[in-house]
Amino acid sequence: MPWPSRKRDKGAAADKKEPDAKIAKTEETQKKEEEEKSTKPPAGSSKSGWKNWKKAKESDAGGEESKQTYCHWLLKSEPESRLEKGVDMKFSIDDLKAQPNQTTYWEGVRNYQARNFLRAMKLGQQAFFYHSNCKEPGVVGIVKIVKEAYPDHTQFDQKDPHYDSTSRKENPKWSMVDVQFVRMTKRFIPLSEIKAHHLAHKADGGPLKNMMLFTRQRLSIQPLTQEEFDFVLSLEEEKPH
Repeated sequence: MPWPSRKRDKGAAADKKEPDAKIAKTEETQKKEEEEKSTKPPAGSSKSGWKNWKKAKESDAGGEESKQTYCHWLLKSEPESRLEKGVDMKFSIDDLKAQPNQTTYWEGVRNYQARNFLRAMKLGQQAFFYHSNCKEPGVVGIVKIVKEAYPDHTQFDQKDPHYDSTSRKENPKWSMVDVQFVRMTKRFIPLSEIKAHHLAHKADGGPLKNMMLFTRQRLSIQPLTQEEFDFVLSLEEEKPH
């Protein structure tokens, strides 16, 4: 498809409204350490019976904590215009809806951990479309994976902002997937609201206590557990705070 590259992760900017965080390692250091290494999502657990979440799943019998598995995703994209090497990086959920079959490739990811998450995506899995690096970031809709990871062509295009001269066609460094619009969320779910639940859950053991949106907030591709996805989705039924 002939659209310019818009999604990105190279030097990904933190959301304007996201909390400040001390990043222990620079993007370049991460690349050196994570290059060509399969990065697995962190293990953890989620408690059931969260008092404000009626649909929380019960823990496994015996009380043993089980490793988290990620079956949903959060994809960040910029809804406001921003030029990078002469190319407008804007790509909102409305832009996705305007594409043929409401489908596009998710290209331009240049962080190894985010790339590995892309490669872990399975056909049919759903993801939140998240507006990032804007006045009010947050979840605006749901998309699904309609094509699993394959080489990102923009890495070979010298005119593209995401061109990578070190990548070779016989062994491409970077991947992308195809996503398709599913639906808008019933309401906009702002970062500030998700953060409030995250802080409460950190104290009381709710499903968002380890949410990567707050532990690795600079990543534009983030995994979600079933519990995290279900809880955030349940917020669309509540009145805005």
